[in-house]
Formats: sequence, structure tokens, C-alpha cells
Amino acid sequence: MSKSNQFLLKFIGLKDGIHNFDYYLENKFFTAHDYMDFNSCDIKVEIQLIKKATVLELNIRGTGNANVNCTLSNEPFTYQIDSKMKVLVKFGDNYDDSNDELLILPHGSHTIELDQLLYEMIVLSMPMRNVHPGIEDGTLKSDILNRLKDFDINKEKSSNFDARWDKLKELKK
Repeated sequence: MSKSNQFLLKFIGLKDGIHNFDYYLENKFFTAHDYMDFNSCDIKVEIQLIKKATVLELNIRGTGNANVNCTLSNEPFTYQIDSKMKVLVKFGDNYDDSNDELLILPHGSHTIELDQLLYEMIVLSMPMRNVHPGIEDGTLKSDILNRLKDFDINKEKSSNFDARWDKLKELKK
């Protein structure tokens, strides 16, 4: 079921050939789908619809920025989104979206609900762990990172290092 009429693609009345559509996704789109990982986002979705006599081809591309929190330090940063999806739309007796690349619409349909397709394309393009670029290049200074360094078991022994860890490390060998 469509969450908003804003993301309906009406293909009825279009001539056979290539048609382009643009949509814009903001944070309220994702909160409507109960996805709360974005602090904010600004994503442009470009859809190229290739209409043929019995089939529709959708080439979807989403580009933009999403402000997310780092998984390690909880520091916010901007993540660049560039996601692509290709969907083939055919017509049949019943609606079927069980295949990622094939959508079957009932005969007589004249619109495609894009909500779920756009949501899945963007969310599935996000990494499992959002790591701040400052952590990777060592430029981020954070109290949380300093605290995590205190618990690093791979660093050299210090005066407050618990010797019991040495016995556990021997079990690896």
C-alpha cells in the first residue's frame, strides 16, 4: 500500500519510448517507513521509464547526502549516497513483488507505487557500519575514541594491563 500519492508513477497515456521522472526524498519519507537512522537527508531520485508494448523498464538512480551517526563514536557525519536499481514491470493476473528485479502488476493497472522500491534501494545501499571518515584517516578527536583506546587489548602492555589476558591469548595458539 502506498504511503503517499507523491510517489506514484503514472504510465497510462505515455507513448512507447523513454520518459524521465525526478523525485526528492527527505527525512520524513524515511520516518514514515519507521527508519530512524538518518538525522537528515537530501536525495534526488531519477527514474528513466522505457515503455514498450507489453513491458516497462525502470532504471532508478538515487544520489545525495544523508547525515548519519558513526557506529563507533556516535559523531554525526555526511554519507554520500549513490544507488542504482533496475526493475522490469510486467502485467499478469495478480500483483507480485516477490522478485527484486521483476514487478508484476494486475492487468489494467495504470500506476506504479514507488514508495517501497525507493525505500529499499536507499536503505539497502547503506553500509552495516557507518564509520566516520575522521576515524579512518585518524583526524577525528573524540572523548569516546580516547576511551575506546583505553580498552584496546592489542596495544602494548601497560602498567594497568591485566596479566590474565596473556593466558587467554595462549588458547588461540
